[in-house]
Amino acid sequence: MKKTAKLLTLAVAIFAGSVGTAQAEGFKVGADVVSSYVWRGGELGNSPAIQPALSYTLPGSGIVVGGWGSYAISQDAGTRYKEVDLFATIPVGPLSFTVTDYYTSTATSRSFDFTNDGPNIVELSVAYAKENVSLLAAINVAGNNTGANKNAKYCEAGYKFYDKDGYTAKGVVGLGDEDVYGDKQGDKIAVVNTGVSVSKDRYTASYIYNPDTEASHLVFMASF
Repeated sequence: MKKTAKLLTLAVAIFAGSVGTAQAEGFKVGADVVSSYVWRGGELGNSPAIQPALSYTLPGSGIVVGGWGSYAISQDAGTRYKEVDLFATIPVGPLSFTVTDYYTSTATSRSFDFTNDGPNIVELSVAYAKENVSLLAAINVAGNNTGANKNAKYCEAGYKFYDKDGYTAKGVVGLGDEDVYGDKQGDKIAVVNTGVSVSKDRYTASYIYNPDTEASHLVFMASF
């Protein structure tokens, strides 16, 4: 699910784009190829994936609107994971306020179905980025905002601690509701996402560990 400023860890790939340096005005297109889709400490789709992105930055305001998707390359239990997210980001100084519509597609799901049992979840988030530090806080507010998803919260801190010879390294720690981002065994806030990402040029390798599920991931990403 996602996100739109790139790379604290792959797990936060989705929040890629809502923080970071200002984007040039006009259209921007791109895509990532990932060895697995890991988001906020959890693996989605159990397959390598292609993740296209399209955005438009309004002239003069810095407001960004766009879409991001993830398409599993192979099937898992007879289905292929597909996700299409729409977002709008408003920058205010070092802060970015984002509304995201997460849509997970199935054979019977309808786009823009925001009912309690529909495939869409609407999230509000605020991100802060300055120099080597980034912060994110997010909460579900509409759509399938029931059960474990009801007002589910996630927050994250990232820090770039290395920048030399074309390599950069960033660390991240994220906390979230464990019944959504963790082991599903409770409804408390827990540490669900830790990791380190190392990038050079268009390539990134990320080690991600979810302390709540005790699951580890090593993910490779190529960006185009």
